[in-house]
Amino acid sequence: MKRDKSHALYEKALNLFPGGVNSPVRAFKAVGGNPLFIERGSGSRLYDADGNAFIDFCCSYGPLILGHAPEEVTAAVTETVKNGTTFGAPTVLENELAELILNHHSYIEKIRFVNSGTEAAMSAIRLARGFTGRNKIIKFEGCYHGHVDALLVKAGSGLATLGTSDSAGVPDAYASETVVLPLNDREAVETAVKKYKGDIAAIAIEPIPANNGLLLQGKEFLQFLRDVCDREGIALFFDEVISGFRVDFEGAAGYYGIRPDLIAFGKIIGGGLPVGAYGARNEIMACVAPEGPVYQAGTLSGNPVAMAAGLAQIKACLAPGFYETLAAKTSGMAAGINDYARSKGYAFKVVHIGSIFWVAFTEKSEVRASAEIDAKKMTPLFGRLHAALLERGVYIGPSGYEVGFVSRAHSAEDLKTAEKAFCDALDQVFIN
Repeated sequence: MKRDKSHALYEKALNLFPGGVNSPVRAFKAVGGNPLFIERGSGSRLYDADGNAFIDFCCSYGPLILGHAPEEVTAAVTETVKNGTTFGAPTVLENELAELILNHHSYIEKIRFVNSGTEAAMSAIRLARGFTGRNKIIKFEGCYHGHVDALLVKAGSGLATLGTSDSAGVPDAYASETVVLPLNDREAVETAVKKYKGDIAAIAIEPIPANNGLLLQGKEFLQFLRDVCDREGIALFFDEVISGFRVDFEGAAGYYGIRPDLIAFGKIIGGGLPVGAYGARNEIMACVAPEGPVYQAGTLSGNPVAMAAGLAQIKACLAPGFYETLAAKTSGMAAGINDYARSKGYAFKVVHIGSIFWVAFTEKSEVRASAEIDAKKMTPLFGRLHAALLERGVYIGPSGYEVGFVSRAHSAEDLKTAEKAFCDALDQVFIN
């Protein structure tokens, strides 16, 4: 596989951007080598600067649920951009997208558009504090809520200790308002709630944790969190930047039938353009400026081009059987790979839910906490798998902690080709 052009572009990028990239997840540090520079995408495939083609399961980390350059989205963007790119004033497209979402999502009553998932999570946390009048946040190891100072923290040294900074540039004072707990640990939650009683504004969780592997929690733990929040007057915050509109139109909230107090969205509602949103019931959203005292603003929020792209994509997601078809595609590919790995005795499995999947180097039947991931074992194995898949024309995110996605554009033939590529790649990883 030729990579000369990508290599040259990366060498130039190193002089332009920190580490040669504009987001750390794009670097190939975890898998070795240099990142591919993508020239275009079409349907289920990516094409790099050297002309190599790949069946794409990264899907820009989730938003491309219809695949690359779907006709309805590109047409909407093209038509809208003729009238201008931004106005800093309301447009009818904001109303239309919000109305479409709210009319089909029974867990929120009002929504506020922002420009990214990070901004949505940051705003939801501020709103939780403003609504409750409390300060501290509980979050969980293995859940990522964007690069927000108060949430970019790691666990302290004890069961219910305050978090410590997970990044340079984050003051300890910010991290000290966050309590970081292990996932799927009811005792830890109860201990923290008791220790900081009356001062916890929100319990924040990815209801389908998908930023540190796919750490499926099950309905019971999520319902436990709902019950604790009800008992203690705490806001339950579901970060559905990845799971929202991906496993179900109502996201994990609808999938599990559990009502959070606040939800953050991103990815899919922008149709591939930068969009985020947060929503809640009327009582909570009434706290947001200009209606209430919780300030949040953004010049490009509700950008008409992004709204048009999102509107076209979200309409497509409402097609009858849309989510069932995606889930069946994903399940079928995963089953084929898992059957093969099992027959060979490989410590490997594809974990999946809806159209999200994760390749896990484990013999465990389930992985529900980040501490259960053997990073020393996984990292070199995943690096070899990633390289072997690229050679076979399959692209997944360049980190063993990233999840993959199946889109409407992936055909039955694509999935069979990818399944064989995975099986052959596993032989190379485990035998050669």
